Amino acid sequence: MAEKKISGDMVINEVIRQYPWTLPVFHRYEVDSCCGGANTIASAARMQGLELETLLEELEEAAGSGQ
Repeated sequence: MAEKKISGDMVINEVIRQYPWTLPVFHRYEVDSCCGGANTIASAARMQGLELETLLEELEEAAGSGQ
């Protein structure tokens, strides 16, 4: 199994810098990548009432696709 690139303790803006193609996933879940971009993914998921694992899976898929 491939090593995961993204974890819940990563900061949103850092993920977007490393994997810009994850931005649509953040937008789809209405995760603030501007003013809230300094939050961790886990914190943002908690604030939005999202399942962290689901969000991470979609971010991983986007990061792995390179698009």
